[in-house]
Amino acid sequence: MAFNHLPATMHDALGPLSVTPVTHSVPMAKNLRPRRPHESGDARPTPQAVLDRLSAGANRAARITHTEHLPPRPGRHAVWPDRIRPEVIGAIQQAGIDHPWVHQTAAAEHALDGESVVIATGTASGKSLAYLAPVLTALLDGAEAPNGRGATALYLAPTKALAADQCRAVKALAAPLGNRVRPAVYDGDTPFEEREWVRQYAGYVLTNPDMLHRSILPSHPRWSSFLRALRYVVIDECHTYRGVFGSHVAQVLRRLRRICARYGADPVFLLASATAADPARAAERLTGVPVHEVADDASPRGELVFALWEPPLTELHGEKGAPVRRTATAETADLLTDLTVQGVRTVAFVRSRRGAELISVISKERLAEVDRTLPRRVAAYRGGYLPEERRALERALHSGELLGLAATTALELGVDVSGLDAVLIAGYPGTRASLWQQAGRAGRGGQGALAVLIARDDPLDTFLVHHPEALFAQPVESTVLDPDNPYVLAPHLCAAAAELPLTEADLSLFGPAAPGLMPQLEAAKLLRRRASGWHWTRRERAADLADIRGGGGRPVQIVEEGTGRLLGTVDESAAHTSVHQGAVHLHQGRTYLVRRLDLEDSVALVEEAVPPYSTTARDTTTVSVLGTDTEVPWGEGRLCYGSVEVTNQVVSFLRRKLITGEVLGETKLDLPPRTLRTRAVWWTVTDDQLDAARITPEQLGGALHAAEHASIGMLPLFATCDRWDIGGVSVPLHPDTLLPTVFVYDGHPGGAGFAERAFHTARAWLTATLEAIASCECEAGCPSCIQSPKCGNGNEPLDKRAAIRLLTQLLAAAGPPRP
Repeated sequence: MAFNHLPATMHDALGPLSVTPVTHSVPMAKNLRPRRPHESGDARPTPQAVLDRLSAGANRAARITHTEHLPPRPGRHAVWPDRIRPEVIGAIQQAGIDHPWVHQTAAAEHALDGESVVIATGTASGKSLAYLAPVLTALLDGAEAPNGRGATALYLAPTKALAADQCRAVKALAAPLGNRVRPAVYDGDTPFEEREWVRQYAGYVLTNPDMLHRSILPSHPRWSSFLRALRYVVIDECHTYRGVFGSHVAQVLRRLRRICARYGADPVFLLASATAADPARAAERLTGVPVHEVADDASPRGELVFALWEPPLTELHGEKGAPVRRTATAETADLLTDLTVQGVRTVAFVRSRRGAELISVISKERLAEVDRTLPRRVAAYRGGYLPEERRALERALHSGELLGLAATTALELGVDVSGLDAVLIAGYPGTRASLWQQAGRAGRGGQGALAVLIARDDPLDTFLVHHPEALFAQPVESTVLDPDNPYVLAPHLCAAAAELPLTEADLSLFGPAAPGLMPQLEAAKLLRRRASGWHWTRRERAADLADIRGGGGRPVQIVEEGTGRLLGTVDESAAHTSVHQGAVHLHQGRTYLVRRLDLEDSVALVEEAVPPYSTTARDTTTVSVLGTDTEVPWGEGRLCYGSVEVTNQVVSFLRRKLITGEVLGETKLDLPPRTLRTRAVWWTVTDDQLDAARITPEQLGGALHAAEHASIGMLPLFATCDRWDIGGVSVPLHPDTLLPTVFVYDGHPGGAGFAERAFHTARAWLTATLEAIASCECEAGCPSCIQSPKCGNGNEPLDKRAAIRLLTQLLAAAGPPRP
């Protein structure tokens, strides 16, 4: 896995920070246009009919392990509050919306009363309209003020695409209101000549947390007229602000509140999320203000048919002779091809950029065999594309020119993809929240829709397709974030001091950990205390100390060696694993080989090639315990949570056959190690417990290693994380615990809250891990249970039977963690 670090200036100046555990006591949505007719002009086929066609091929029906039918639901209407301006209601009616849903009026009432509110209703339930009605009313009221700028509003989206999509929607809705709203996008793609106009004249600025952090807040004097009039802050898709990213955004919002107070403003926060558990608590932790909750979804819903699909076993064998299933990538490419041929408009969500490109390439090749005009109806969409490429794909998707799209999560969030008939999900996306978010992209016009989850060959996916109740009978996960993480908080305190000198009174705004960090920042000569407060002392920009996406360092540019053409970028944190020398890189359907990775200049030089394989990086990891914050006895063993130091190094990469995934060979790499201080959960066992489990010294390493792999694979079911957000190490005799130990840690400096969640759900988490291993039909272990795609030891040693006995013995004495 990749590790993210603070920029060197902050990390070197501060040294190891103290890591303290924190106790966390409309018939429209994004779409304002009418639904387009089906491609053929005929009535849309029912979702079940589409699924029946997909499963009609040879041996396909057996791949469907479960089908869930969510019936249609009628809507419940209300009337707009009388404080919504008549012109706004008229504009909404012109957009074809005669009456609001009950939840829309409830949210609008809170906003009009000056109360922050989170709207947590389903996808396509009209959340946008719920906050736009009061926002547009405030902007119209402000337009009548003497200076013409009596009220402004700020919209924050996690992606540029979503902000651009929302701007189009707002302009369409507000067209009857003349030029009194003045919406404008302000992001990294906004031309510099337009930025001054946005600052001076825009009433509704649509941006992202990155621009707020790096541009708006550091330049707040230039934004003073906008901030002084700021009435509402809209935070769309707020469930995406989790982990380290969410923790950074929480501190950015506290800085925004502080600057607004300086100009006499106290904005109301309006948050929206289609998928959130305990949304009010999560919203309060994100914003730092009390938030009301509106979660009773009164919108109608079309029928959703949701199928769980397990690719078949192949005749091939992987590492250690383990049976290998057909890859989710290949299976999804087949299904996308079939749906495109049928004229079924589909988005296939893929976990990785490379996967999106592969599915697009394979689907195009197979479509060309059917009809030479069809390949142009399919494309890939992912991060790392240049702005003009993204915009062109978005236009093609809106117009219906594209029938099929293989996309990363860049299209998961709210972007208007109305008119879709089906969604393919290539591998469990990591959380139930993301699963439902992706499934909800189809059927947004109120029509029925099909969603298919295609399982990857790993423990969690295999568990889920055979335990549908874990998906359909459980609520979405709680949002996990930790604004008090010192590696997150410290750079934001510096940024805040650079914006305005920090005072003692300000520290409470930033949380209980802030006072303890100030002496460290002074000692590092980053802040200097004077009578007026703490001041930033450096010439460089303080905002550059924090990369809120958690990447750390500047992005690595991917450059074509022969021409010097910039193909795209990759985060510095991912460079060691994705663009190392010899790596296969895909861009817009073309394949490139990385000839050289220059870490000093942040450049990866590539050349076009057509290798018959893909590449996967391998790494090694060691863990040292820095401190144990809490522990509970599990029999003679212990379950612990605390701070650790992780040293990781990418040491080699595997070459795998396309489609089958068969390993062709391994190549060594010489890359520098990376060190990470973070949070971890770990458990130990004693010799007596091993004797009771009948585990010999020869079996111990394989038992621990297998349990570690499977537990990492299962943790996303209990915390809002991806298996690539976490890492693990198992040691038969660890020098710090002096016992056999298994560690699972957060892959971010200071932790992201995932290990803490694992500690508090350990019994349920490890019970599910045991069941996933025991129920797998393989004999000695396979990718569906104990093998890991990112194992630095080549998945050796692994002992499936011994792992089952070990976990059974451990859980027999497991007790609940202390609250």
